[in-house]
Formats: sequence, structure tokens, C-alpha cells
Amino acid sequence: MKDKVRVGIVGSKFAADFHADSYSRNSRVEIAAIAAIDNLEEFSSKWKIPKVYKDYREMFEKESLDLVSVCVPNFLHHPVVMAAAEAGKNVLCEKPLATNPSDARQMVETCRKKGVKLLYAEDWTFAPAMRRASEVVSEGGIGEPLYVKAKECHNGTHSPFAQKKETCGGGSLIHLAIHPVGWILQFLGQGGKNKVVEVFSMCTGGGESNFIHKKNTGEDFGMGMMKFENGQRAFVEGNYITVGGMNDIVEIYGTTGNIKVDLTFGSPLTVYSRNGYSYAIEKADTTVGWTRPAVDEFFNLGYVQELAYAVDCVAGGSEVMYGCSPELGLACVEIIAAMYESNLKGAVVKGLWG
Repeated sequence: MKDKVRVGIVGSKFAADFHADSYSRNSRVEIAAIAAIDNLEEFSSKWKIPKVYKDYREMFEKESLDLVSVCVPNFLHHPVVMAAAEAGKNVLCEKPLATNPSDARQMVETCRKKGVKLLYAEDWTFAPAMRRASEVVSEGGIGEPLYVKAKECHNGTHSPFAQKKETCGGGSLIHLAIHPVGWILQFLGQGGKNKVVEVFSMCTGGGESNFIHKKNTGEDFGMGMMKFENGQRAFVEGNYITVGGMNDIVEIYGTTGNIKVDLTFGSPLTVYSRNGYSYAIEKADTTVGWTRPAVDEFFNLGYVQELAYAVDCVAGGSEVMYGCSPELGLACVEIIAAMYESNLKGAVVKGLWG
């Protein structure tokens, strides 16, 4: 068991910031280095990171790292993970694992061959509210789960890479709905034992066919249905047309009860402000009037626990659980790809995923 885990971060924007925040709360972690093409001085100064690199390959070559956090735009996940694996570094990759199933499979296979751990960063796995909901279900609190409805929505991404289909892998489905897909796969999918056999999806068409974001080449609204082997159903949604802040909602319906989870607006605080204040919740464009400011957003969304788990896996050499595994990440990308296929065909797509 390692006393200290040396971490390197690739990227310096939003995802890198909550990775650094989460690592900084863990006494076992030393953030040894960061590699990024911009924002290096500001980011390294904020988080007191001693070594900075413009090229992640140089960081992999020169630094002794136990774990690499991949926090770059979607289309760069594949090359960064592949380079880390070739350098013998364990990797924690942000969602989605890749922009297409072929790249995702290659990443999983290469990391396996090289003997390095590849962890998939699905924060919903570790969110306290989601864990508590799963406990209630496992105790028989709502009987047998029949149907899950889950969504992640907000008013649009600021990232130019997420706005382009070729660098994102799609639009709001792969960028947002992949969270509920991942959580549902582990919840209803029972860790890969109960697989998805059918998907159906409808999306806006990108560009002028979008509801609001006409400059986005990917969709700004997407929804999909999943049918599992045992007959359970799930509905997921990801959209960029929801104003008022990040809106993550999960509903679980069972034979004798139901559960409703509000991940992002479930704050115990209610504030009324005439003047506004600095921050309420991710993607909220105003703090004037009535608001529900987050108390510890990174903790409640599961980021802190997620990264602590990754550190423990690397330090102790333990196997990665399904909810944080590359197999889950691959299945998410495959299902999203099947949903895009379904949207184009206007028909159900059958397969075996999970």
C-alpha cells in the first residue's frame, strides 16, 4: 500500500479544476505535475503544482506518476490514454471514455495489455444521494425496480470542442446523457449481469435543426430508451435547452414505491437576494431572487469520493468495481452510438451492451 500517490493532470480547465480540488482534500495525494496547452501558470499557482508541461508526453516521460487524470476535450481522451498506457501510467479518464466505440475498445484493450489500470470517471456512482437511493432499493424499500427516468440538462456548453460534433462525438446525448446512462447501467444492469438489448432515440439534428443552439453541429436535445434483458426499462435525456442551472433528476419506480432524487437543486439552503451574489450552482446565469445555492457541489455530485476511490485502487492495487470500470465506460459509448443510429433510422436498434 503506497503512502503517497503521485498524480499528474492533463488539462487545465473545468474538469481539471474539480479533479485538483478533490485531490487537494486527500492527504495521500501529491499533485506532482500538470500538462496543458494554456492556463498553465494560473492553474499551477492556484493548486500549488510544482511541475508544468506543455506536452503531456514529456510529462509522462519525465515524471514518476502513479495516476494520470485525463481532463481534456472528448476527442483527446483516446490519444492521451493511449500515451499514458504506453508509458506505464494508471489512468482516470473523464466522460465519455472516447468519442466512438472503436477508440474506446482500443483504450480498454491497450491498458489491459500494458498492465495499467484504466478507471472511468462516472461521478454519479459516488454521489451520496445516489448511493442512498441504491441502499433503499437494495433493502426492498420500493419492491422490484421496474423503470428509471434520469436526465442531465442545462442551457448549453461554453466549450468550443463540445459544440462541434467531430470533437465531441455528438451533442448533448454523449456530453450530458452519458451520466444517467452510466448510472443506470450499474443500477439496473447489476454490474454487467443484466444487459441492455434494445435502444430507441430521438434527437434534434444539429445546426439549424436544433431548438436553440444553431451553431452547434451536434444535437442540443436528445432522449433515449433502453430495454434490459429482464424487461426493465429506462429513459434518459440530455439537453442544452434547460435554463436556470444544471438540472440532474433521477426517478426510480418500483412495484411498491418510488424514489425521486434531485442531485443539483437538492440544497438545504434557500436564499432570496435583491443584489445577487457570487455563485449558486453550475450553469446558473443569475443569483438574483430566490435561489438554492449548492453547499459543497463537488462532494454532493460525487467527484471527491470518485477520485478518492481511484487513489485507493492505485495505492492498494485492488480491482476496479464495475461502476468505475473501463467496461462501463465502453458500454456507455456503445449505447450512445446505438442511440444515434436509432435516431437516424427512426427505429429500434438491437444489441447486447453492458
